[in-house]
Amino acid sequence: MSSENLTAILLMLCPDRKGLVSRISNFLFERGGNIIDLDEHVDRHEQMFFLRVAWDMKDFSISPDDLDGAFFPLAKEFGAQWSIRLNREQRRMAIFVSKLDHCLQEILWRHELGEFDAAIPLIISNHAELRYLADRYRIPFHVYEIDRQNLEEQEKREMDLLAKERIDTVALARYMQILSPKFVADYANKIVNIHHSFLPAFAGANPYKQAFERGVKIIGATSHYVTGVLDDGPIISQDIIRVSHKDSLEDFVRKGRDLERLVLARGLRLHLEDRILVHGRKTVVFE
Repeated sequence: MSSENLTAILLMLCPDRKGLVSRISNFLFERGGNIIDLDEHVDRHEQMFFLRVAWDMKDFSISPDDLDGAFFPLAKEFGAQWSIRLNREQRRMAIFVSKLDHCLQEILWRHELGEFDAAIPLIISNHAELRYLADRYRIPFHVYEIDRQNLEEQEKREMDLLAKERIDTVALARYMQILSPKFVADYANKIVNIHHSFLPAFAGANPYKQAFERGVKIIGATSHYVTGVLDDGPIISQDIIRVSHKDSLEDFVRKGRDLERLVLARGLRLHLEDRILVHGRKTVVFE
């Protein structure tokens, strides 16, 4: 990618103090950077500052390879957690799926439309049913059948493949297996999952049946990062749809399925565009 179209994105969180936006803006201005997007948030309860800033690298006096070193002294002064990513560094995303196809269909369709700035080198499944979809989009499809006896071995093979393909993002498109603590730790805040319910509520098996039996008036879906605690990771995006006593269980499933695919797609887009900062069990999302 030429410098004409090269942009950089800084994500940063640190204890709040006066002048943070000014200091960072001046850092960029003094080196010829043109800010094209800036968003910030202060959590007054925790006195924490959150920032996302993108700038044009065309006339920037610091080379892309020296960016981290140049910003480090300022970040150290602020006591910041931070990262800088260039748009030339396209993410590489693997999709994990089982038998349900709606979330996978949505991701592949949106990727084909160019909505996701990421390469999808592979799809992994514990069943072979959805190979036809991968073939349709010309993406390699890998099946690792899993049972209690081979779980550790098969996951090791999956992780070796992800490392070989330089995967940095994992999308769980209704993948019906629990990942090991090692897998989750190796991809901390890089695994985006969809939960077929509002979290925290109706966790576990048959959430739509639970909701139906309780006579709820709304159902929802939640995209979140995966942690070592099941369905307890930092929430990225949520949405709801109204239901009533007139809806059947099949209606609940149909409406929920629509929410799942849209909320997962939204969560993935936000992650791929570097719009999420994770702080403890929460996220700050710059939409």
